[in-house]
Amino acid sequence: MVKKEISGKRDADLEALKELLPAQDILTFFFEDAAKRQYVCIFADALTDKDLLAEQALRPLSGYDGAPQAECIAQHVLSPEVRTQKNVKELAGEVLAGNPVLLWEGADAGLIVGTKKVAVRAVAEPPTDVAIKGPREGFIEDVKTNTSLVRRRLKTGELMIEMLTVGRRSATSVALCWLEGTCRKDIVEAIRSKLKKIDIDAVPDSSYLTRFLSDRPYSLVKQVGTTEKPDIFCAKLAEGRAGILVDGSPIALTLPYLLAEDFQSSEDYFVPAYRATFTRLLRLFALITAIYLPAFYVAAQLFKLQLLPVKLLLTIAGSIRDIPLSPSLEMLLVLLVLEVLNEASIRMPKYVGMALSVVGALVLGETAVSAGFVSTPAIIIVAFSGIGLYAVPNLIEETSVLRLAMLLAAGSVGTYGILLVSALCLVVIASTENFGVPVGAPFAPFVGRDLRDTFVKYNLLSLKERPETLRSPNKRRLK
Repeated sequence: MVKKEISGKRDADLEALKELLPAQDILTFFFEDAAKRQYVCIFADALTDKDLLAEQALRPLSGYDGAPQAECIAQHVLSPEVRTQKNVKELAGEVLAGNPVLLWEGADAGLIVGTKKVAVRAVAEPPTDVAIKGPREGFIEDVKTNTSLVRRRLKTGELMIEMLTVGRRSATSVALCWLEGTCRKDIVEAIRSKLKKIDIDAVPDSSYLTRFLSDRPYSLVKQVGTTEKPDIFCAKLAEGRAGILVDGSPIALTLPYLLAEDFQSSEDYFVPAYRATFTRLLRLFALITAIYLPAFYVAAQLFKLQLLPVKLLLTIAGSIRDIPLSPSLEMLLVLLVLEVLNEASIRMPKYVGMALSVVGALVLGETAVSAGFVSTPAIIIVAFSGIGLYAVPNLIEETSVLRLAMLLAAGSVGTYGILLVSALCLVVIASTENFGVPVGAPFAPFVGRDLRDTFVKYNLLSLKERPETLRSPNKRRLK
């Protein structure tokens, strides 16, 4: 049975730690100080900066001849991050986190020295959110670097960053961020409570937390916002939201989430308001067209040919005359081929993926049309639909499934099926909320003042108050 606290007997305490840490990469180093007091340093080989450990702790202590109490010894360690801990299990956790632990004969507590070594990549522009104008910095996989990027943009004492640990085996560091006095306290308390209740082995990415933070974890509707850019993250904190940064993940989470957020871009706030409005409406048009166009094309062929203009109808009739497949099966097949090509191009190496996209889009498509297996209009519609989904990249997973549902409904009962699926989606969106904030706001429920920064972008001088939907205690942001 492992002891719970340090006993002051170096060998016994070391044995208790080694019982919790039997791996071969957990190393020990023995040395003594000027008073001939025996020390042992326990550290993880790959996670500890050994040069820094020797410079800041081992060398200064080799000349120490004072009292054996942990507080006295800590004063002679040159590291700015020095802590004491009596619990053996907590000390083992620090070793696994990369912080070495010092034990000695007569110790009243173990000494933790912050000399962790973490290999991180440089801060760069995120590949999923490229901007022509505006900041180009993106979050990386180190939570401390990410919190520094946030702190650099919000230089205020009101910025609160609370560190939590999630995951029984991974012990992943999670940073809960909010602006005191701007974000509602009940939202912060609810998020903190949900994070503390998570009981899972490991949290390798922030996406693992989204299901635990959603009131309807099995719903198709998103309930947690995501971003890889510190400027967007800070802007959402300033509106009254809370944010979550997860160690090991470059994707930050923001709560509460509104569906209209994904139609916005960081670049919208660095261009004139009329240009931002045009691009947002363009994204909305592209997404709606991408979802509905394949379904309406199939419904028009099967049930309502008069939906199409006469000249277009004659052109389509000539194209599909010798096609052996039914319209719905043809469209479904082409959509599945598009999804397979998309998956293959993502998983393949970069340059092979580019060649695969060219072969799939040009060679395979042209050959299929020439062989009379599929029609030219089907290829065009699926290609436009695939491009349109990427106009709103944060909703690709949801909209690709919705497009397939629309197609199946159109192939079954025509336009009535499309209307039924659309009505069901609107009902689900209108009834979904997270942390007391409706996902469909400010449209469902209707909040007129908040429409100024949705699909229509007003001038910055007109956005004097924070979104009414979030019910921030500090409503005014511009005087």
